[in-house]
Amino acid sequence: MLLRTKGYLTVFLSLTITMIMSLILALYSGARIGAVKMKTECVADIAMNSVLAEYSRELYRQYGLLMVDTSYGTGSHSITNTEEHLRKYAQKNFEPSTAGRLTGTSTLMKAYCKDARITGSSFATDNDGAVLNRQILSYMAAEPVGGMMTDVDENIRKLRSAELDTTNVDEMAYENQDEIDSLELPTIINEEGEEEEVSLGNPADAVNSQRGIGVLSLAAGGIDISRAAADLSNYASYRSKNKGTGLRDYEEISASEKLLIDEYLYEKCGRYGGELDKSLLKYQLEYLIFGQNSDYRNLEKMAQTLFFWREASNWMYMLGCSAKQNEADAVASALTAVALAPEFKDPVKWSIIFAWVFAESVSDVNILLEGGRVPLFKSDSTWQLGLAEMLLFRRNIGRKDCGEGLCYKDYLKMKLGMTDLKEKTQRLMDIIEMDIRRTDGNREFKVDHCLDVFCGELVVGTSFGYEVKIERVYGYEE
Repeated sequence: MLLRTKGYLTVFLSLTITMIMSLILALYSGARIGAVKMKTECVADIAMNSVLAEYSRELYRQYGLLMVDTSYGTGSHSITNTEEHLRKYAQKNFEPSTAGRLTGTSTLMKAYCKDARITGSSFATDNDGAVLNRQILSYMAAEPVGGMMTDVDENIRKLRSAELDTTNVDEMAYENQDEIDSLELPTIINEEGEEEEVSLGNPADAVNSQRGIGVLSLAAGGIDISRAAADLSNYASYRSKNKGTGLRDYEEISASEKLLIDEYLYEKCGRYGGELDKSLLKYQLEYLIFGQNSDYRNLEKMAQTLFFWREASNWMYMLGCSAKQNEADAVASALTAVALAPEFKDPVKWSIIFAWVFAESVSDVNILLEGGRVPLFKSDSTWQLGLAEMLLFRRNIGRKDCGEGLCYKDYLKMKLGMTDLKEKTQRLMDIIEMDIRRTDGNREFKVDHCLDVFCGELVVGTSFGYEVKIERVYGYEE
């Protein structure tokens, strides 16, 4: 009986130990699987953050933007480069330490990076630059908006309310001249007894005849203007761009955020009178507005805009100034042809007024280009040229300054605020490429290959026949 009892105990213990060992092994296996999953989570976090840590240093230094140049300065632009970096960082974190390699020891997990892929991406130029604008707004988040909104918005409101951006004074001047040309000049009998036309002798003709000369040529005088130019076909807005998969590429821009973006542009870009050494085109803000391929042409467009606004404003002032109208009337009345043909009087009077407004407006543009100030709306105290000075206005340019009002950069901000955001964003991409390509190791830089957000997928294998897959979205604002 005793031997039989001992046999029962042996079988019982054998079965019990087998069950306990199975449980221990199951727990051990589950712990190892859990450890692999946890390790994979940690490795994914480290590897993906390491990818983001390789942001373009020049892009950050010059523009405060955090994005990965997927060419890594090689000129070979592809997201597969970033995939390879992701795989490398993941594998490095599964490899044994230096001490482990020297002693030949290994972990119980025996895991390795089997595959690393980027399944989703968002690049700077996606959705017409919405990604780029999102980063700009993130950069500008700490900037105050109140005063800036009041100044720029109020000036634009005043300009549009007075219709300074739509009143074409040149067109009215040409129509007035056509009216004069349609009239028949009176005739007299000269000393030889022959009939001849009386010369109109309009003093305004010498001024009005210069309307065909470029405003910048008239107003710039001896001002030194940059002659830098660029082949725009080499830049982002003129080529078919690389696109991501639509990962966080939407950004709705409010009115106040548009002002923030304009302030960012003003902070980071050069302009006439505020050029930056780093830039290819020196008048970068003017390029954002007009998109011409040279500094001269962009400044010329801005000078034309300033002239258009100033001529409309000065015309408005002149219509309300009876004293200056009376001066023009007196000059017109004194002309011999007018005495013989009274129908010339009013058209000639207005011809003189148009010439006066033209000369004053060219003077205003010169003042602004020289760094002076011109108010949006003139008064008797800020009007510069008298009637006699108008006749020789080119000699008088550069001798006066209104002393109050807005300076060139204020008018430039107004025009910047009136320019379509999409156009400014596209041209900003060009400016960024122009600047970054001038730095060492970035000759082939392309902003449409600058990664902002990506979705990474890691597949981790083990020596025990099972694998773990993990997918995460990482970005600079995630």
